[in-house]
Order: sequence, then C-alpha cells, then structure tokens
Amino acid sequence: MDDMLDASPDASPDASPPLPASAKVAYGLGDFGFGLSWNMVGAFLLFFYTDVALLPAAAVGTLLLVSRLADAAIDPIIGLAVDRTHGRSGRARPWFKWGAVPFGLLCAATFWMPPVGETGRLTWAVVTFGALGILFSVVNIPYGALLPMMTNRNGERLALGSLRAAGTAISVIVATSATMPLVGALGGGDQATGFLLVAGLFGLLTTLTTLNLLRCPEQVHAVAQPLAQAIWPQVRAMIGNRAWNTVFLFALLNFVRFGAVLAITPFFAINVLGKPWMISILLPAVSGTLLIGSILAPPYLKRMGMRRGNLIALLVALPLFALLPLAEGSTVAFLTLYLAGSVLLSITMTAIFAMAAEAIEYHEQRTGTRNEGLLSSGISLSTKIGMALGGALVAFGLAAIGYVPGRGGADVATGLRWLYYAPVVACLVAQMAVIARYPMIDRAVR
Repeated sequence: MDDMLDASPDASPDASPPLPASAKVAYGLGDFGFGLSWNMVGAFLLFFYTDVALLPAAAVGTLLLVSRLADAAIDPIIGLAVDRTHGRSGRARPWFKWGAVPFGLLCAATFWMPPVGETGRLTWAVVTFGALGILFSVVNIPYGALLPMMTNRNGERLALGSLRAAGTAISVIVATSATMPLVGALGGGDQATGFLLVAGLFGLLTTLTTLNLLRCPEQVHAVAQPLAQAIWPQVRAMIGNRAWNTVFLFALLNFVRFGAVLAITPFFAINVLGKPWMISILLPAVSGTLLIGSILAPPYLKRMGMRRGNLIALLVALPLFALLPLAEGSTVAFLTLYLAGSVLLSITMTAIFAMAAEAIEYHEQRTGTRNEGLLSSGISLSTKIGMALGGALVAFGLAAIGYVPGRGGADVATGLRWLYYAPVVACLVAQMAVIARYPMIDRAVR
C-alpha cells in the first residue's frame, strides 16, 4: 500500500489538462516574490535588530523563537480555511487577492524602528515581526496548496517544484547580494533609512508577483469542505500520514540549517574570515545554487527516486561541509567546498516541493480527502519554525559568547565558528535519518 503513490497519473484518462507556460512561469515567480522579502528578513533582520536598532541579542532570539512558535496555531487554521474556501476564482487564489498588499506593507514596516526607547523598539519589533509571520501564512499556505490543484501530472509537478525552487534561488541571489549595496546607496550612509527603502522596494515586488498568481489555473478539483466539519480528525489524519510527517521533518531540518546559515554568515565573514566582501558571495550561494539545483533535480530525481536521490546528495554533501574549517586559510578552497556542497543541498531543497505534492496524493489515497490547505500549512509551518529555530539559535549563541557589535577577540571568533559549522553538520545527519523512512519506493517518474 505504501508504494501505490509512485504510479503516475500522467497516462490516466483523468489526467488534468497540460498547463500553459505562462501559468508555470507565474507559479515560479510567486516564490521569487515571497523569497525576496522573506530571505531579506532571514538574512538581515537579526543584523538590523542588533547593529542598527541596537536591540539586545538575547531578547531578539526570544522574539524570533516565540513569534514563530505562535504560528503553530495560526498555520493549520489558515490551511483549514483554504480547504473550506468557496471563491469564484477557486480555493487558493482568493487569498492572494486579499493578502498581497498587506504583506508587502508589513515587509517594509518590519525594517522601520520608531524613535523611542529600547522597550518601545522591542515592542514594535514584536508586533511587526509577528504580524509579518501571520501575513506570510495568509499568502504562502495557499501558494503551497496551489501546486497540486494546478495539475495531477507527476512530470508537471516536478517541473513546477523546480520552477518554484528557481524562483527561490533568484530571490535569494537578489536579496542577499543586493540588500547591503542598496542599503548603502539608497540610505546615503544612513543604514536605518537604507533598510527601510530596500524593504519597501522588495515589498512592492512581492505584492506584484503575488497578485500575478491569479493567472495560475486550479484544474484538480476537490469538494470544498463544510465549515462545520470536525477539525481534529483531519489534523490527526495529517499527523498520521507518514509521507507528510517525513516531508515536514525533512523540511524543518532543512530550514533550521538554512536559517542558521543566513543569520550567522554576516558575523562569520566579518569577524572570522575578516572579509566582509564574502557576505555577498556566501549568502547568495546558500540558495543561489538552488538555481542550478532546479535544473539538475528533475532528471536526477526521476532517475534515482526521491528517497535514494536525497540520501546520496546528503551523504556526499556532508564531508564537504565538514572539511570547511580546514579551508578557512584559502578563499579558493573554502568557496570550492562550499559551492559544491550547496549545489548538492539545492537538489534536496527542490525535492521538498515535489514531495509535499506527493504527500497530498498519498493522503487522498488513504483518507479520501485531499486537504491541500491543511497539509500545505504544515510545510509552511516547517519553513517558518525552521528559519526561526536557526535564527534564534544564532541569536542566543551570540549572547552566550558575549558578542558586542564592533568588538572581536579569540573567544568570540571560536564561538562564531561553532555557530557557523555545527548546525549544518547536525542537520545534514538528521535529514538522512528522516528521509530514509520516506514511504514511497524509488521508481522512475514519467
């Protein structure tokens, strides 16, 4: 029974109509928009809070962690609401129409600080960061649910997952490489003004690409669930879905690693490598290589299968990252190991989106309901909690090693090394253990 999902529906008379290229591009651009703002938050919000807004690192760590854990209640509620949406334009697309503008505005507000005392600034950070997370759920959970609504063809789902990964990759390249130069150029030396203007620009682009998702058709229809239907049995079935909980844990670990690397890299490049210019190389490469992975992943995963393909990529990437501390003295060697490992990990990140769609099909086979919104909320939740855990780990770590902006020292450099390397290695080992229990057998995908 666990292997039934590998049968492709592409040749079935019930296969959905082929998607037009414009719809596929619009779907990929969706994650470009979300990633542009969300990765600016992931890469620079900790730096903004500690070095620009001058908030204490320990308080920021608590803020990042508590705000995202609160989403544990919000995300499933939004997912269930998507499953119960009866809009003329579908079940996912109405959410883009009403959530796009508020989310874009909150992106800018998060990088603005009122001219008040520390308590007032911290309160503003709590309110804006918390609201941004909720609005991210409002648009991103329907976005995840949209993919299996667009097509039931395995090949197209892999293509959409790859386009989504490509959108993420381009957004990270732009967000991580262009943010600091734009902050300097637009702020005229005033980092506070520069961050606000860049966040406003990225928020505008996010709003436009979110509204563009209205061009994506919903072709795989499920009966919208009644509002009065019991919620707990659906949540229990989701938790008991082995495919879903495997993807959830796999994605959670991926984004713990991702969030930690984004948060620690500026501190690591400045205080350990002594090369601030490396920020604009290391950060884009974290997911910039995802653009390469989005090209390599479809043929590789079709040939190797999800479980085996991910295991091999993680197994080869692990020693590359474990060797990085030995290569700090050579920029060429360090970047070679780093980029090679990042390309391999980009394949596993691309796989998450396709596996999430597979988990929905697996769920329908076993329960008779698709629950795209609810199951997609879990993947969104793993993204946000993972990023928060990674960022909070770094923030608490900075407080523990006594980090003070502008001050270094051997003990601080040693602490930063541990914060940079240890989460990556630990997460890769854990991801291998998780993906080994993925219930679908490895067959070629048509």
